[in-house]
Amino acid sequence: MDYKQIIAEAIHEQLHENLELNEIKDLLEKPKHTDHGDIAFPTFQLAKLFRKNPAQIAQEVGESISSPLIDRQQVVGPYINFFLKKETVSNAVLKEVVAEKNNFGNLKIGNGGNVPIDMSSPNIAKPMSMGHLRSTVIGNSLANIMEKVDYTPIRINHLGDWGTQFGKLITAYKKWGSEEDVKKDPIKELLRLYVKFHEVAEDDPSLEDEGRLWFRKLEDGNPEAVELWTWFREESLNEFNKVYDRLNISFDSTNGEAFYNDKMEDVVKILDDKHLLSADQGAHIVDLEKYDLNPALIMKSDGATLYMTRDLAAALYRKNTYDFAQSLYVVGQEQSNHFKQLKAVLKEADFEWADDIHHIPFGLITKDGKKLSTRKGKVVLLEEVLNEASSLALQQIEEKNPGLPNKETVAEQVGVGAVVFHDLKNDRLNNFDFTIEEVVQFEGETGPYVQYTRARAMSILGKAGISDFDAADDFELSDEYSWEVIKVLQEYPHTVKRAFDNYEPSIIAKHAIHLAQAFNRFYANVRVLDEHEEKDARLALVFAVTEVLKEDLRILGVEAPNEM
Repeated sequence: MDYKQIIAEAIHEQLHENLELNEIKDLLEKPKHTDHGDIAFPTFQLAKLFRKNPAQIAQEVGESISSPLIDRQQVVGPYINFFLKKETVSNAVLKEVVAEKNNFGNLKIGNGGNVPIDMSSPNIAKPMSMGHLRSTVIGNSLANIMEKVDYTPIRINHLGDWGTQFGKLITAYKKWGSEEDVKKDPIKELLRLYVKFHEVAEDDPSLEDEGRLWFRKLEDGNPEAVELWTWFREESLNEFNKVYDRLNISFDSTNGEAFYNDKMEDVVKILDDKHLLSADQGAHIVDLEKYDLNPALIMKSDGATLYMTRDLAAALYRKNTYDFAQSLYVVGQEQSNHFKQLKAVLKEADFEWADDIHHIPFGLITKDGKKLSTRKGKVVLLEEVLNEASSLALQQIEEKNPGLPNKETVAEQVGVGAVVFHDLKNDRLNNFDFTIEEVVQFEGETGPYVQYTRARAMSILGKAGISDFDAADDFELSDEYSWEVIKVLQEYPHTVKRAFDNYEPSIIAKHAIHLAQAFNRFYANVRVLDEHEEKDARLALVFAVTEVLKEDLRILGVEAPNEM
C-alpha cells in the first residue's frame, strides 16, 4: 500500500486546479516527530497561487480533505498533518507482506534488461586485500538490487591478468620457482617470486630486460609462456574463489584484460575510420576538449595500446554480447576521470548507448585510521580479516548461546556478514575506518545486530508454533509500537526504488537497521505471546519482520541465520 499516493490523491481532489498529482506527492513530507502525524503537507507553494498566508491556506484546505485512510488531520501553522488509521494501514501492509513474502518490494522497472556489472577485479598472482572488498560487495549488492527491480545482472570479474608483470613473474618462476611450491600455496608463492624479482633487479638491471622479453614472448603466443601464464591464472582464480565462496558471490564472466587483446585493433580502426584519431608526439589521441577533458590516449608512439583502448574494446564487446540496458563499473572514485573520458570517446564515435554506461565510484577504507596500501607496509589480506571476524563472532556466540547447534557455521555467517554489512551501511562515496572489534558487535548499527534481531523474531514464531500466515486473515493493529514497525515495513518498495535510483546499497542497510530498531522497541513493550485480541496480528507482524529483514540482508549479500 502506497499511502503517500492515497493521501496525495485526497489532497488533489481539493487542489486539482492548482497542482498536479505528482507535484503534491513530491511535496509530502515525513514529520520528524510522531506527534506531528504520519504525513505532512506544507502549503508554502500555494501562497502565490492563492495570494494568502500559507497558515491560512492550510486552515482552509485542511478541513476539506478526507480519505478512508485518514483518522484525523491537524493544522499546525503552514502544515497539514495527517494521522492515518493504524488498523486499516497495518492490515493492508501485513496482508501484502504475508502474501508476497520475499517478493515484497519487487518492482517492474527493468523489463528483464541486461546490466553487466564490472566489479572486484583483483590482479592475478597477488592476494585479495581489504582494498578489493568495496568493489566486490558493492557490485554484488547492486546486482541484487537490479534483480529486485526486474533487470538481469551480469556479474563480471574483469581480472588484472595482463601486462609486463607477467613477464617478470615467468622469469622469476623459471629462475627460483617450483611447481610443488606454487601448488602448495599459489598466491603466497607467486607473490614471493614477484617480490624476489624486484629485489634482485635492483642490483641486476638486466633482469628487467629478461622480464620484458618473456612478456613479449607471451604476447607473441610462445607455448611455454602461454602455458605458465594460464597456470598462474587458474591457480590464482582458484584461490580467489575460496574468498568469493565465503562471501557467497559468483560471477557470470571472468574475462579479464587478456580477453581483449585481439579486440583492440577493431577499436583503433573504428576511431580512425571516424577521423577521431590525431597524432601527438608520435602517439594517437582522441581530442576531448569540448567535454572539458584531457585528450584520451589510445595508442603510444611504439604502437602499444593502453587501458583506455582495452576499456573501449570491453564496452563494445559487452554491448554486442549483452545488448545492455545499463553497464556499471564499480571502481574507486580516483578513476572518475578515466570513465568520463571513456564515455566521451564513445559519444564522439556516435555510440548513443554511451549514456547507459555508469561509473559507480566509492570511497576508501582506512584501517585504524591509516590508509590501506599495497606498496607501503603490510597488505591487509581480506581472507585474514574474514577469519578474524568469524573467530570474534564465535567467541560472542559461545558467551551468549553456548548450546547453539552448528556454532561454527553460524559464526562464519555472522563474522563474514559483519564485514560486508559494515562496508555497505556506509554511503558509497564516503571514506570509513575499519576496526574489526566494532564491526563484529551484537549491539549498535551492525550486521550481527540485524541478524540477531531476526533470529529473535524467528524464536517468537517458533514458540508460537507458527511458520506461515493466510493473507485472507485480518491483521489490524492499534498500538504505537506496532505502528512504528508497520511504517518501516510499508516504506520497503520505496526504499528499493531509492537504492536503485542512486546505486546505493547503504539505503537498504539503513532500512534493515531501522526495521530492527523498531522491532526491538516493539518486542520490549508488547507481549506478543499473551492472549489478546490482536495476538494473531502481532504474530503476523513478527513474521513480516523476519521476511523483510531476511530480504534486506540477502540484497546486501549477508546470510540470515534462524538461530544465533
